[in-house]
Amino acid sequence: MTALENARARHRSPEATDANLPVLAADGSVAQWTDRYTHAVMDTFGPPQRVLVRGEGPYVWDADGTRYLDLLGGIAVNSLGHAHPTLTAAISAQLGTLGHVSNFFGSPTQIAFAERLLALAGAPEGSRVFLTNSGTEANEAAFKLARRNGGTDRPRILALEGSFHGRSMGALALTHKAAYREPFEPLPAGVEFVPFGDTDALEAAFAVDGDQVAALFVEPIQGEAGVRPLSPGYLARARTLTAEHGALLILDEVQTGMGRTGAWFAHQLPHVGGGIVPDAVTVAKGLGGGFPVGALIAYGEQTATLLGRGQHGTTFGGNPVASAAGLATIAVIERDGLLHHVSALGATLRDRLAGTGNPLVAEVRGEGFLIGIELTTPVAAAVAARALEAGFIVNPCTPSTIRLAPPFVLTQDQADQFVAFLAAVPQDLS
Repeated sequence: MTALENARARHRSPEATDANLPVLAADGSVAQWTDRYTHAVMDTFGPPQRVLVRGEGPYVWDADGTRYLDLLGGIAVNSLGHAHPTLTAAISAQLGTLGHVSNFFGSPTQIAFAERLLALAGAPEGSRVFLTNSGTEANEAAFKLARRNGGTDRPRILALEGSFHGRSMGALALTHKAAYREPFEPLPAGVEFVPFGDTDALEAAFAVDGDQVAALFVEPIQGEAGVRPLSPGYLARARTLTAEHGALLILDEVQTGMGRTGAWFAHQLPHVGGGIVPDAVTVAKGLGGGFPVGALIAYGEQTATLLGRGQHGTTFGGNPVASAAGLATIAVIERDGLLHHVSALGATLRDRLAGTGNPLVAEVRGEGFLIGIELTTPVAAAVAARALEAGFIVNPCTPSTIRLAPPFVLTQDQADQFVAFLAAVPQDLS
């Protein structure tokens, strides 16, 4: 028996399994786990609404045994639901073969994963991918890419009001919300915010010193701001202006990418992107189906070579396990026809939510399985709390907006259960 076979045998032997492994979880109620959480976990998120112990498909269970229909999907992350057998098998198989290597080395999964992303993005010859662990890290890399476009001759970077690009210092500089920014100022300089969806304001931003703009960062649909889609034609005009002035058009598709809108990327929807080709796209969240994976896709050789050797890096980005998770997620979406399912069921769900007859519902918007329910009064938190008590996980992303980002495996019957709940929500919540 070879040394490798001996090692594998030891890993499989009974004495090396459950009996000697550390306890990963123990019995306890939601209240008990919540109390332990408050003494062990830094208070950056507040107390957990529930302590969840397992999941299957679109459902999760808390430590008290209560089941919930997960209509948030880990905030647009769990695209295949929970404990998907193909995804878990791919991760386990890769981890049992090769778990991590430094970026001094490549791996077949890393290379194949990057190739698949380029193909799905429709990126031209010469395009490249920088693999990361998260959307924030992908946007941080994109920020540095923008800085490299013209250097000190192009100090201006444009972003939109209402934007959310992450919480690291570079990504935070691109994020509009004052409550996120102000505790950490001074932030990296040069970022200017343009009114959301206003093409006249965008024209004006380029009209004076437009050749000093290094990049324009845009979310095709702003998720954190309340699932706000850009108006048709906006991205096409943004593409024209950036091209005329030598600026990069960088699309943040961290939340909208990888099938969330019924297309691999939201800008590929004709009424959203109008056929544009961006200079770069960031993606994460649903990319790994729950495993931490992100990417910066740079279109064309000129953009792809802006970051040279030693100018950026990451320890875990593109590791074999993350890459295997990304490849498996893509494969399941393709195999099971989930893009069509998301597009069709998403349209039906939006129509049924809008048609509940509940006067509390002012508007329903979004694409695919990224849905915003605008309420007539700022009671989103109360609606979300009532939903949780009724067995539904949703997100009050603004005081008057409920966000849904369910797993792609959601069925019509499951969606209709939430529609029935929303129809019965009383108007006088406070």
